[in-house]
Amino acid sequence: MNMLRPSISEIIKENESPYSLVVAVAKRAREITDEAEEDKKVLIDKPVKLAIEEFAVGKVKMVESENIGLHVEE
Repeated sequence: MNMLRPSISEIIKENESPYSLVVAVAKRAREITDEAEEDKKVLIDKPVKLAIEEFAVGKVKMVESENIGLHVEE
C-alpha cells in the first residue's frame, strides 16, 4: 500500500461504497480539526490527509448501514 497516496480501492473493502468513504473521511477530518483546536495543537498535515491515512492503516473503520441508499427522498 502506498501511504503517500493510497487509492480508494486500497482502503475500501468489497461491497463498501466509495461515496461512504468520502463522507467518513470528511467526518473524521472534522473530528481531527476539532480535537486539534480543543487541545490547542497546530496541525502540520491537512486533516483530510490525516483522516485518509487513518483509514488506510485501519486505525479507524467505516461502518455502513445495510439499507444505505435504498430510500431517497425528493
